[in-house]
Amino acid sequence: MTDPNVERKLIEILRIISKSDKPLGARLIADELQNRGYAIGERAVRYHLRILDERGFTKKHGYIGRTITELGEKELNDALISERLDLVITRIEELVYKTTYDLREKKGNVIVNVSIVDKNDYEKAMDVLKYAIDAGISISPRIRIVEEDSEEDDIFVPDGKFAIANVCSITYDGILLKNGIPSTPLYGGLMQMESYHPLSFIDIIGYSGTSIDPIKIFINRHSTSVLEYIETGTGKLLANLRQIPASARDKAQEVMELAKESDIGGYLLIGETSQEIFGVPIERGKIGIPVIVGSNAITAIAEAGIPVKAYPVSTVMDYNMMEKLK
Repeated sequence: MTDPNVERKLIEILRIISKSDKPLGARLIADELQNRGYAIGERAVRYHLRILDERGFTKKHGYIGRTITELGEKELNDALISERLDLVITRIEELVYKTTYDLREKKGNVIVNVSIVDKNDYEKAMDVLKYAIDAGISISPRIRIVEEDSEEDDIFVPDGKFAIANVCSITYDGILLKNGIPSTPLYGGLMQMESYHPLSFIDIIGYSGTSIDPIKIFINRHSTSVLEYIETGTGKLLANLRQIPASARDKAQEVMELAKESDIGGYLLIGETSQEIFGVPIERGKIGIPVIVGSNAITAIAEAGIPVKAYPVSTVMDYNMMEKLK
């Protein structure tokens, strides 16, 4: 049985090929996947194409590329509704499971957001990014810059661009799970900040039942005022909310504090049992944990007038491959 994450990518590749009137090569497919929010490189696309060839869903035409077969068309038409929707909560659950970072040994994978920026904007983007990270509005000061010809990272970067990988707040859910605490991401939203303190969620979107990451929705709406917050203490930041069993509160507090020793921070507080948190109700027997998300630093770049394509909750990466921005 193939990994569900792989299956979704196979279906998406079939969709792309089916819409073309000529054979498509791996590079063009990788470009289109990147446009659709999949941070997948040409090398990984070739791997997926071999699977489709073996199943008889695609036909290879030498070096020109692939076309979809009749069997492939049937498979595409028969794809499950859940596959077509590509629910973000399913993707999150898979990445949470793949989070392996050990807080005591200080090694393992974390979940990262991937953002694409033009190379001509490199210096300005890095200045804004450092300014935002130094202001403490990101999960971690560690990032990784990925060039278009990188062989170490399975992240597709278009020609003339570079990618920024920064730690995603959903990493917390993976770390909590690794420490025996089940954590359920509930909402992504906008947090109103006053005098450099959180006041209330003013808008939220549930992770369950949507095919687009809520944080990406708010980024695309240009809903934030990150730079204003940094300068004045008042503004709108991106944040999300998860809930855990109330019985795990003390252990969760210990885990979250231990994470700070690895430069992983950003959580605002740990709520009380069944208590509403920043205006959002929590289930009975649960407690809420709101976190300022890593994408705030990327949003600051966009607010500075630099074009950026943001892909929250993108993939996992070895945390020790990431470094503090100098």
